[in-house]
Order: sequence, then C-alpha cells, then structure tokens
Amino acid sequence: MIKNQPRKSTFAGVNRPHVVFAGGGTGGHLFPGLAVACQLRRRLPDVRVTFVGSGKPLECQWVGAAGFDYVVLPSRPVPKRFWQFPAFLRNNLAGYQAAKRLLRQRHVSVVVGLGGYASAPVGRAAKSCDAKLVLLEQNVVPGRASRWLARSADAVCLAFAQTAQRLRCRGEIHVTGTPIRPGFHTMTPPLQRRRLLVLGGSNGAESLNEIVPRALYRIREHLDGGEIVHQTGSATVEATQSLYAKLGLTADVVPFIVDMPRMLSWTGLAVSRAGGSTLAELAAAGVPSVLLPYPHAANDHQRKNAELFRDSGGCVLIDQRDVDGRLDQSLAETLKTLLTDRPRRERIAHTMRSLARPDAAVDVAELILDLLGNPRPPVLRPTHRAAPSAVSTKPHLSLSGNQAVRPPRKEYLLVPNDRRR
Repeated sequence: MIKNQPRKSTFAGVNRPHVVFAGGGTGGHLFPGLAVACQLRRRLPDVRVTFVGSGKPLECQWVGAAGFDYVVLPSRPVPKRFWQFPAFLRNNLAGYQAAKRLLRQRHVSVVVGLGGYASAPVGRAAKSCDAKLVLLEQNVVPGRASRWLARSADAVCLAFAQTAQRLRCRGEIHVTGTPIRPGFHTMTPPLQRRRLLVLGGSNGAESLNEIVPRALYRIREHLDGGEIVHQTGSATVEATQSLYAKLGLTADVVPFIVDMPRMLSWTGLAVSRAGGSTLAELAAAGVPSVLLPYPHAANDHQRKNAELFRDSGGCVLIDQRDVDGRLDQSLAETLKTLLTDRPRRERIAHTMRSLARPDAAVDVAELILDLLGNPRPPVLRPTHRAAPSAVSTKPHLSLSGNQAVRPPRKEYLLVPNDRRR
C-alpha cells in the first residue's frame, strides 16, 4: 500500500499550525474528525491537533487513544422546554467565551466543526479569532449546528451533493464524502463472510435490541450456523443477551465495537440504523444492509440518508412508521428474502461499494492544509483492492457454507487502550 507523502512544513517552533476539531458526542460525529486528524498528522507531522467536546466518555477514550489533546468546554443542546432556555443561554455563552480564550491563547489557525451542539460555541468563536472555519456534514439533511455555522464557514465538506441545497453558505462547498477510519479497503471474499451484524449506532438502539432477536428467531432455520454479532450500546447488553438466550439463539452481544473495519470485513449482511457515518463505513466495506432509520432523528435525517441509498440500489429500507402489523415479522421476511437470494445480496454489495468515498479523509485533510497555506505536493493515494464481481452464479442459501473460513473472533471487544498494550 502506498502511503501519502508527508508535507515539508513551512512552520517551525511555537508557530507550528494548530487545528481544533470541535463537536462529537456520538461516534457518527467523532470518528470522521479522528480520521481527518490522523491524515493531517500523517501529511504534516508537526501539526498540533486539539479536540474540543462536552466531556462524554466516548470522546475522552477515543481522542486519548489516538494521541490528541482533548479539552472540555461548556455547551448544551437546544432545550425542548422554554423554562430551560436561561440555563441553555448561560451555558453556551460561557462556552463561547472559553472557546475564544482557547483559540487566542493557543494561536489556532483552523477550526473544524464536526456537528453536534458542542461544535457551535467553538465554531462561532472561530470568526472572532480570525481562524478559518471548516464544517463536516455526514447526513443528507444537515444538523442545526451545521446550518447555523455554514453562513460564516470558509468551507463546508458534504457527504452528499443533495445537502448543498439545504445550506446557506458563503464559503466553498465540497462534496468529499464522509471521512472514515482506515482499514475498510481490505475486502474479504463474499464466500467467507459469515457474520450477520446488528448495529444501532455508537449509543445502541433499544428498539432494535428487542425487534432483531425476535425476527432472527422467526427465520432461524435459514441462518445455517452463521455468526450473529449484535451491538447494543451499554444500557441494554444484559437484557439483549437474556432475550437471545430465551429464544435459543447464539449471539455475541457487545456494547460497542472497536475494530469496525475488521468486523465489517467478515460481515455478509447487516441490520442497521442509518446515520451518515455508519452508512459510509458499510459502503466502504461493501456490506449489503437492511436499514431501519431511527424514527425520531432530528429532521428525519436518517430516513433521508436511507432513501438515498435505497434509491441507488444500495440497501433495503424498512421504516417502522410504514409497517402494518408486527415490525419483527416484516424484518424477518426481508431478511429471509436476502438470505436465500445470494445474487441479490451481491448486487446490493456491489452498489454499496460504488457509493463509497474511501479518500474522503485525505481530501478533507488536503483542504485544511490549503487553508493553512502549506504547499501542496503530489498526493499518492492508497491503492484500493479490487472488489469481487457483483454477481455469482454459485448457489448459496445462507451466510455460511462448507467452503467458508471461520473468521477471527472476540478481537473487536477490545477497548482502545487495550489495543496499545
């Protein structure tokens, strides 16, 4: 694999460039920022990177494991009740003032807004401190923070071209795709992909934890020994484990999956929510998916994401608001159809790979480096392994088979700090 060549820095000593990534809260917001930050460090080794967030454990753990500085500033989401507005205003004003001090004292050159309420105070402070502002937006429908900050942003990086019409932006708009972590480019042959993976996002999805095990029980004879891995979030691990045991199904139930590239490389079919970052990783790994968008997502953005992938032929969409009758039965019927139709699964997988933007992190990093004023050397991008053919004529009725190789297991249970030991 050819790695990107590092740039020769035009900065030295205390004047070295400093980039702040603001936001996070969920993996969908945080991981694209980490992917870009790692590319920045690779391209410009003396760049200084700081992440600013709300102090959630996910942020602290992953930013620390990546070796970047982390700062907690006051911030609060827009309240749903009017009597909460005074506290909201006080908290975010304090965050804005603290962000201005941070940016000035540390001579920050570029602020990258990752989305989420924690990005708003720092993004707003960027313009007061003469720092460039870049926004990352992973969804078809932009979030509230992105819509608000786009008016003063120097550049906005979008996952989907359709998002541009929903933003009022004075700076440049770039359709880069969603930056993803490295490692999704090594493809496991489809015949060896034995896993059925259930994803509810970094925080889990309580309704999926109830529905999916019951749906799998309905089609248990079609699973044919394939491995089931279910990410639940931390709150409902034991309840979901008990449900699988009660139904007589063997499943690895985990609160969070650390090594997602390795996990997806062995996954033959996924049941998932439809956050932008999750879809980008599923597409990069070429995993055929059944998407159940979160019905209460802000501005229904998960459904819009899923509809775009469905209309392109990259997934099967089930919206629980449109289902007459039991949702677990509808999901079971959909999964049965896919499990018994391997050519269709491979067509969907081929379309998913065509929707991937594997160089998004590199492209966003290059944009940031341009704003820093560094010279641009030729970029040597990774050579991506060719995807398998779209359709196979061999009969295959399940995720497993006698010719399949058992994938390595349990390594995805490690927490980031354990990986460095």
